[in-house]
Amino acid sequence: MDLITTTNVLADFCERAQKFDFVTVDTEFLRETTYWPKLCLIQAATDDEAVLIDPLAPGLDLAPFFTLLANPNVTKVFHAARQDVEIFVKLTGEVPHNIFDTQIAASVCGFGDSISYDNLVRSIVKIELDKSSRFTDWSARPLSEKQRLYAIADVTHLRDIYRELREQVDRTKRWDWVEDELGILRNIDTYVIRPERAWERLKMKVNRPRDLAALQKLAEWRERKAQETDQPRSRILKDDVLFELAQQRPLTPDAFEKLRAVPRGYGRSSAAAEIMALLKEVEALPKSALPPAPERYRGPSPKGAVGDLLRVLLKSVSEQHGVAARIIATSDDIDAIVLDDEADVPAMRGWRRKLFGEKALDIKHGRIGLVATRKGVVEFAVKQAEPAE
Repeated sequence: MDLITTTNVLADFCERAQKFDFVTVDTEFLRETTYWPKLCLIQAATDDEAVLIDPLAPGLDLAPFFTLLANPNVTKVFHAARQDVEIFVKLTGEVPHNIFDTQIAASVCGFGDSISYDNLVRSIVKIELDKSSRFTDWSARPLSEKQRLYAIADVTHLRDIYRELREQVDRTKRWDWVEDELGILRNIDTYVIRPERAWERLKMKVNRPRDLAALQKLAEWRERKAQETDQPRSRILKDDVLFELAQQRPLTPDAFEKLRAVPRGYGRSSAAAEIMALLKEVEALPKSALPPAPERYRGPSPKGAVGDLLRVLLKSVSEQHGVAARIIATSDDIDAIVLDDEADVPAMRGWRRKLFGEKALDIKHGRIGLVATRKGVVEFAVKQAEPAE
């Protein structure tokens, strides 16, 4: 298992790989101290061979491999593809063509939510993997024999898993389910992080328009800083600091010193100067330029009886179709549906809507009910009362 370290050898492998229907792909990378993942190793396998590619080798040009990724006639098989694909999008500017994710396929074939690769190998290939090398330093050279064995196993067993899952998806006629999920992975917007929308990723919320305007500006500033300096967001500013700054909006170094979340002396740093300039812009905004405050919801609580009924429905649907409940809808999805008939959540799109979302709306509006029987929970139509004359 020698590493491929020269462009000529890589080009030869990629030329051979182009002749196959599919190639399995995996990567090893580091990201603990950077914003962008540092690619350390690429693993790839066809029916005939499996290789390790060293992207850190001096003079190695990955262009032949990128050409293979762009070939629409060869399916690129990943497991839990999102982070791997993100790396290739960063390097090439586009999503690999014709990708397939075995974690997605497994989720619609009854293997549960977000099943790990080693568990899938155990279930389908009947082999126990040694995962002790998972968190080793993949940037260090030379790689140990144990690391190489670990890495190559991530693409060799994937071949058998892919074939088995394809057969199961064919048999259950669930290709539309798989394709809906793959559509997200194949969309470049999944991987392109726009700083101006960074605030949408934050979990905490603010209710006042000027606080929200400040939070949007601060989150955008942090995202740009993190990208430009290749540092994790938390090393620029932690989330709780963003929220305190957005609500307190310090405009002088002394005001910074009164904040609990900010390190002492931070108010006199160059970063604080940039933040104060942003906050002064926010303070100067007229009310008409501020983002609208979130509307107060006055309908049923998502944690009340309606939400409970939808959770019973979800359990029934998941048992009926042999799919993990979380694959169909999350608890957040259910809360959102209770709050809004047009909720923009996965459970209200594609196959999930057909399987669960439409029934959830019917229950919410009293069009169907649920009854417990010896065979499980059964749905029944509710007769609507005649309107009074």
